[in-house]
Amino acid sequence: MRQGITDAVKHLLIINVLMFLGTYLVGNRELFYEWFALFFPQNPLFQPWQVLTHMFMHGNLTHILFNMFALWMFGTTVEQVFGMRKFIIFYLLCGFGAAIIQVAFLYFQFNTGLETLLDSGFSQTDVIGVLIDGQYDKRWVSVLGDKFQGFVSAFNSTMVGASGAIMGVLVAFGMLFPESKLMLIFLPIPIKAKYFIPAIIALDLFSGLTGQSIFSPSNTAYMAHVGGALTGFLLMYFWKKNERDKYRWN
Repeated sequence: MRQGITDAVKHLLIINVLMFLGTYLVGNRELFYEWFALFFPQNPLFQPWQVLTHMFMHGNLTHILFNMFALWMFGTTVEQVFGMRKFIIFYLLCGFGAAIIQVAFLYFQFNTGLETLLDSGFSQTDVIGVLIDGQYDKRWVSVLGDKFQGFVSAFNSTMVGASGAIMGVLVAFGMLFPESKLMLIFLPIPIKAKYFIPAIIALDLFSGLTGQSIFSPSNTAYMAHVGGALTGFLLMYFWKKNERDKYRWN
């Protein structure tokens, strides 16, 4: 298919670039992130609109360049198959799915640590209050052990980027064009999409569960990637199933 810029992809690129420029032009970069990055729901900086706006925020130039290149590369082809309206719905749903899975994973880390502290006699009100102040009680380290880092970082986490939505688009591309050959920039070996994409998802899942970074920065929201990919797969599966059922009855 022709690799021009389709309408939905073009508008998504523009919005992402404008939001990225806004982080520098607004005059207060930290405030801009407080408004639009996705915070942990128990953090007082969390706002409901962040579930949407975080998809259009990026941490640095490399982050946005990589994501926008992937959006153009795969999104254009997928939109040509879906059409503009269906593609936008698909993209946003994958972004929401990514956020839900990432937040659920953070909740697991946070609640595991919180329950351990409560069992040790700490007050939930005091614990939350200390975290809101941007601090932690040194006694938590000995009580939580290897749970400590995940507990504190979960509460203070922020999530930005289009990666989760783009992972869903990548899955859609792989299901539509499984024989297409793809390659990593630092590993120029062509691999069919039906093998390449599951391998990328598996690496993200491994990194998310173990905390060991393979190719991405250590602060990457790996479970958001997994969530976006899972949402994309489920949407593709049910949409294809509905099309088959419709064809069968017609």
